Amino acid sequence: MADQMEFTTRELLEAQAHVWNLLLSYFKSMCLKSAVELGIADVLKKHGKPMELSDLMSTLSISPLRTDSFRRFMRTLTHMDLFAEKKLNDPDDHQVKYYLLTPSSHLLVSGETMNVIPFINLEVDPMMMGASQVIGSWFKSPKASPFELFHSKGLWEMTSERPELNKMMNEGMASGSRLVCDTVLMTCGHVFRGLKSLVDVGGGTGTMARAIARAFPEIKCTVLDLPHVVDSLKEEDSVVEYVGGDMFVSVPHANAVLLKWILHDWNDEECVKILRRCKEAIPIKDAGGKIIIIDMVVDATIDKHAVETQLYFDLLMMMLTTGKEREEI
Repeated sequence: MADQMEFTTRELLEAQAHVWNLLLSYFKSMCLKSAVELGIADVLKKHGKPMELSDLMSTLSISPLRTDSFRRFMRTLTHMDLFAEKKLNDPDDHQVKYYLLTPSSHLLVSGETMNVIPFINLEVDPMMMGASQVIGSWFKSPKASPFELFHSKGLWEMTSERPELNKMMNEGMASGSRLVCDTVLMTCGHVFRGLKSLVDVGGGTGTMARAIARAFPEIKCTVLDLPHVVDSLKEEDSVVEYVGGDMFVSVPHANAVLLKWILHDWNDEECVKILRRCKEAIPIKDAGGKIIIIDMVVDATIDKHAVETQLYFDLLMMMLTTGKEREEI
């Protein structure tokens, strides 16, 4: 193995650039947060065509004194592929840079059904991000998670005690589910055919259950979640039924149970307990009983960016809960 003295100056300079890039990568999240706060995607969507910098700034009520700073900000956002830029000639035949939406920034348009703004707001909230400061020290701590080490309470305890965090959590999870719902129903809809009833275990505000019920009206869909999550929803929704309860204790009986983004919140032993309660709630396999699991599978893709996202989500689970994103084997 080569020791440090064998590295060339060029290699060390490249290494330093790499380390600095890693060090400053938090700007990606902060730039994303700022783009959402400013409403850049909303303005571009409403304008309906590529927009020049000065017009974009004017619509956003940004002072001309910030022109150079905002240009540099947009340069970073386009480098991140959050927005795109296009050079066109103005009436005087001068080349001018214009900005437009990309598929990524389309998800930041507040009026769009598939927008993920609530999920972004959840994950960049200081209460959530604060735990990332203690990951290193947590490895030598008896606490169950970095979140618990940082806040002295676990995530689920905090959400039950703080209505504002509970609301933010529910809205964030719902916004992150919409595109997944459509994808699952388009590509795996056969899984739900023939079912008479289904329980969405830990289903939050019922985004997935409602999508299934609308796609398959013959299925009676029930959402099981903690009382503080569903109590205010019981009288507001005629499409699905809401049941307050604890999945570690019992699950309502049905032909099938759905676990979407649930098992990754818990360690292996806790997952076994959840699955046992689910098994008790459904008929045997030969009688049509099903447990449907939707979760990320680490290393199930060769796409570098997708793998990186999977690894970050795995660390997010480690930071906030006792769970993890699991590999296929």
